[in-house]
Amino acid sequence: METVEKKRVLIIEDESHIAEGIKLNLTLQGYAAKVAVDGIEGLEKWRAWDPDLIVLDIMLPMVDGFSILQTIRREDEKIPVLILSARGDTRDKVRGLKYGVDDYLSKPFDLEEFLLRVERLVKRKEWYEPPGKEGRKSGCPLFEGTAYSFGTNHIDFVTSTAQCAAGEVVLTEQEITLLRIFIAHQGKPLSRKMLLKAGWGYARDTSTRTVDNFIVRFRKYFESKPKSPVYFKSRRSVGYIFEPGEYNL
Repeated sequence: METVEKKRVLIIEDESHIAEGIKLNLTLQGYAAKVAVDGIEGLEKWRAWDPDLIVLDIMLPMVDGFSILQTIRREDEKIPVLILSARGDTRDKVRGLKYGVDDYLSKPFDLEEFLLRVERLVKRKEWYEPPGKEGRKSGCPLFEGTAYSFGTNHIDFVTSTAQCAAGEVVLTEQEITLLRIFIAHQGKPLSRKMLLKAGWGYARDTSTRTVDNFIVRFRKYFESKPKSPVYFKSRRSVGYIFEPGEYNL
């Protein structure tokens, strides 16, 4: 018998009695739910857990809800976000809509109404995310050229080989895909989650260490000093950025 994966809801709420009450009721409705009690923990769990929906308070320790919403929307425009806040005036609602919130519910709230809103948002996410999100299917731009050079490195996408600091290297299909993504987005920080989704359409339980391992390989291939990279750089709390410099074709 096939097991249906539970939809994941991340609750970013610092009032423990509200957060645990929401978690309990979502669990009873068949969802998988996790709680984050401040803004930093919320961002960390969002990146690591890949939820289907975020329930977000505005007034949070460390990082406020509006800042969290802006950060999320810079990396993911489709994940539904439901603001649940005691601040229910029109100005806050307009600000939330401006930053990309999908729904806004003021505290105190009716539990049945809340659960119906959650159900609607999760279903809407399914409409816009059919199976097979990798590469072109996901709409993620890929470098379409047959060759690319940066520094003293040269990549031949026709033969899947590279002449580089490590000598001649035969590249795997996944390495080619990831390189095409980096080249198309050069100079732009890319999250591990975005790279996994755009590159391969990964399963939920695939570790983001997958991307880290590929970056280690790229540094060995293309960097003269892998421990002091100049092309494939880390961006703390974000992911990686490819900066080819001025000498690239």
